[in-house]
Amino acid sequence: MEYKTNVMRMLDKHKIDYKHYTYAGTDAVSGVEVAKVLNQNPLQVFKTLVTTGKSGSHYVFMLPAEKELDLKKAAHAVGEKSVEMLKSKELLPLTGYVHGGCSPIGMKKFFTTTVDSSAQNFDTIIFSAGKIGYQVEMPISQLHKVIKFGLADITA
Repeated sequence: MEYKTNVMRMLDKHKIDYKHYTYAGTDAVSGVEVAKVLNQNPLQVFKTLVTTGKSGSHYVFMLPAEKELDLKKAAHAVGEKSVEMLKSKELLPLTGYVHGGCSPIGMKKFFTTTVDSSAQNFDTIIFSAGKIGYQVEMPISQLHKVIKFGLADITA
């Protein structure tokens, strides 16, 4: 029996086709290292970052593993004066996910989510399946069936 994360179960429930990968047991930590271990394009492997806006609201951003989040562009994309990265210790209580295993799907509650517009350059994107060591690959067009999100240029 193969291991299924909650994200995979949610995708199954919505009848969304996806591929899954595991890099558990490797030394890969960063998104770029994960892309390398999986032999995938690091521009197609997306990381999920959680931020806090000046208003106190939280926001989720998905961007290519080898890119950095531009906080000004991110704030503009969600209509905030500014955003800052969420402190690591706040991630699990807020989202239900740990650092390195955060997925935009299946958080404790839904947060406004923005995906970097470069995702449109690929037939599919790869992102965390909600547990360290597990990734899913699916078309960005299918992600709309599970979560609401906007597209914007959010990288530095």
